[in-house]
Amino acid sequence: MTQATAPGKIILVGEHAVVYGRPAIAVPVWERVAQATIRAGTPGSGCIGVARDLGRTLALATAHEDEPLALVTRLTLAQLGIEPNPDWHIEVSSQIPIASGLGSGAALSAALVRAIYAHVGQPVTAEQVSALVYESERLYHGTPSGIDNTVIAHGVPIWFAKGQPPEPFTPQVAFTIVIADSGIAAPTKETVGDVRRAWQADPVRYEGYFDAIQRVVEQARAAMETGQVGELGRLFNVNQQLLAELGVSSAPLERLINAALAAGALGAKLSGGGRGGNVIALVTEENAAVVAKACLATAAQSTVTTTVYNKASISSCGDRK
Repeated sequence: MTQATAPGKIILVGEHAVVYGRPAIAVPVWERVAQATIRAGTPGSGCIGVARDLGRTLALATAHEDEPLALVTRLTLAQLGIEPNPDWHIEVSSQIPIASGLGSGAALSAALVRAIYAHVGQPVTAEQVSALVYESERLYHGTPSGIDNTVIAHGVPIWFAKGQPPEPFTPQVAFTIVIADSGIAAPTKETVGDVRRAWQADPVRYEGYFDAIQRVVEQARAAMETGQVGELGRLFNVNQQLLAELGVSSAPLERLINAALAAGALGAKLSGGGRGGNVIALVTEENAAVVAKACLATAAQSTVTTTVYNKASISSCGDRK
């Protein structure tokens, strides 16, 4: 038996504009992971995949070409140059809510790629995982930026700009984020498509939005690298205002954002495609529980608290992967 995991992710700043070549910053969320397990199957059975969370079972030999996990499996087997339909039993599961902005699809695909490589005793790089997972992201999202597969494959904070090598980096000081799930499904493909149509109708206006978001992202990186956590919170708020102007916010998300700010969050914004999914709030260790409680009282379905570590924390705690 072989097992592999991959983390969820949140975009701190830069979503939507990242599709148009601007940078974004994303971090892994190791408190929520996807897992893939591979066992030997019955001889002659071929490759059978089971997604218990979805109540689905499929045979690789007959799975449709637009089935993302079947696509990733086929591409990975081809990359390894091994039999296209081995007698394997593959089971995938995830703690990451679907269509919530936490990268559920990319995490499942990344765990699957790592499990396949491990099952045949071959090493795999983060770049190889990312490239394979990107192909499934095209099915999930239509025109993905590539940020989800990149940060999930690397498992560390990433400065990402489409078409450029990703830059892993570590903040000067650790900081804490409360992630509040609105419970509203928000398929990224739909919001990305809506923004694209709006951009096509009024490119000058929307390029202005994207440029403004880029400035926020650049200032956010500077704040992270110099330990200015309060400034990072302010930039969360600025980014949220721009996302609202793009048309990807919603009343339920804004209620959660306002509740987090009223409870003492340093800044709060949607994270991911928008309209539903998650809100992220920058908090202190002292008020994290209070902010989480306020979000739950304002109709959040659940909350997760995650810490983005600095170099000293990583050295003392060890590799989170």
